Amino acid sequence: METLFGGIFKNKTVLVTGHTGFKGSWLVFWLNQLGADVVGYSLSAPTNPNHFDLLHLAIESVTGDIRDDKNLDSAFRKYQPEIVFHLAAQPIVRLSYEKPVETYETNVIGTLQVFEACRKHNVRAIVNVTSDKCYENKEWVWGYRENDPMGGYDPYSSSKACAELLTSSYRNSFFNLKDYKNVHTTLLASCIAGNVIGGGDWAKDRLMTDIMLSVSQNKLIHIRNPNATRPWQHVLEPLSGYLQIGQKLLEEKTEFADRWNFGPGDGKSMSVKEVVENVKKYWNDVSFEISPATEQLHEANLLRLDCSKSQIKLNWRSVWDSTTTFEKTVNWYKSYYENGIIETQENLESYIHDAKEKKIEWAG
Repeated sequence: METLFGGIFKNKTVLVTGHTGFKGSWLVFWLNQLGADVVGYSLSAPTNPNHFDLLHLAIESVTGDIRDDKNLDSAFRKYQPEIVFHLAAQPIVRLSYEKPVETYETNVIGTLQVFEACRKHNVRAIVNVTSDKCYENKEWVWGYRENDPMGGYDPYSSSKACAELLTSSYRNSFFNLKDYKNVHTTLLASCIAGNVIGGGDWAKDRLMTDIMLSVSQNKLIHIRNPNATRPWQHVLEPLSGYLQIGQKLLEEKTEFADRWNFGPGDGKSMSVKEVVENVKKYWNDVSFEISPATEQLHEANLLRLDCSKSQIKLNWRSVWDSTTTFEKTVNWYKSYYENGIIETQENLESYIHDAKEKKIEWAG
């Protein structure tokens, strides 16, 4: 496995913020298998159970807040990472209505503190992970491209748009490509992904989490917004994109210090109701009812990404179709709840095998 992504991560010191979260835990698991010297920086595990804790990884794990510049600086000074994957965030739309100040502080000022630590310690490569909700959503039927305007109706979406603008500002002001190797030695990219699913997500107010918890407790699932449509994909799909961008930056390929979308290969989106019906195919105990939300909090109904740029310039492609994605995700939870077994390793090996079968570049 260490030969994936050109073997670039083997023996590299890689710092991942937000490593105790859903995406972060999968990323550090993969990086560990790629032979990287992984350092995680995050608040304590946000849920119980928690995917990161279940993995029992032999990595350096630092407990800290990305808003704490002194603690962050201490971690950077101690470990001297060559590349940083920044995933730490307040990631829940509905929570952002309850805690808007914390959301902006974490997602904007926290990102600023990470960038400053990277700048101070001459980190070679930064991959900043944001969200497809950063785009000004006009409920179009076609996907948003990387050069579309930033926006955001709710505090979470707006904070991620701010993080994208901050990334562009730092790339222009401090990590300008024309000054690379003369004034600085840092390449900065941002990565945008649609809704991800996969085993090990227990975050509050997530559709798949709510479904799996309800099934495990023999409870009825209440669907509040059945027509909301998102570009669902397995968590390993965008992670392969983040890692591939990281590879290109470490290879000093300046043209990849840019903004990148990662979504389902066919751009296909699926409604919440369709998701529940797909889950039921693999865990027949699922039962649900439509229960429209009583509070009037705005949530986008239609959101798609155009990933042509990643497909053409990066030669990135998604590996699993929606059928495989739901099968792998549901079976992960089913295995955990019924047998106490986590299938993270099996999922990753299966994903890599299928990527090689499709002759995808990073797997070569």
